[in-house]
Amino acid sequence: MSCAGCGCAIADEAGCQRIFDELIARDFSNVLYGRWHRTLVDVYALQHPERYCASAKSLAAHLCGLCCALERGGDAETYRALQRWLNGPSALVRPPLPAARGAVTIADLLPAGDPREYGEALGRWAQSTWDAYSPLHGLARASLDAANSR
Repeated sequence: MSCAGCGCAIADEAGCQRIFDELIARDFSNVLYGRWHRTLVDVYALQHPERYCASAKSLAAHLCGLCCALERGGDAETYRALQRWLNGPSALVRPPLPAARGAVTIADLLPAGDPREYGEALGRWAQSTWDAYSPLHGLARASLDAANSR
């Protein structure tokens, strides 16, 4: 069996969620892992969009968040601008999502034995997911530009 969201070879989506919850708990209990928290959340959400990107705003938050992490160096001011831009009423329209969401899944993070290996595995997972969303790259970049110009 596999997760319907990301394709991870696991009994079901609940098993995939358990892995995510364990990694989130580690983020908050060990500062050496916590620095990747936002990217972990954005990538997981984009691989499970039915649950975590149901609205146009939630999709924009996670897609633009991943864009900021990978293409803009995780710039803190860009993240804050994105949050301000998404705050309040919005006329955003949720675009069609890719059917495939990347070949790397959250399970690929499990063998990482230390923070350095974990960061490298997370980077591969993030890039794989970003590549899967390539039809939406222009939208993400334009949205970040709009957020920064406000």
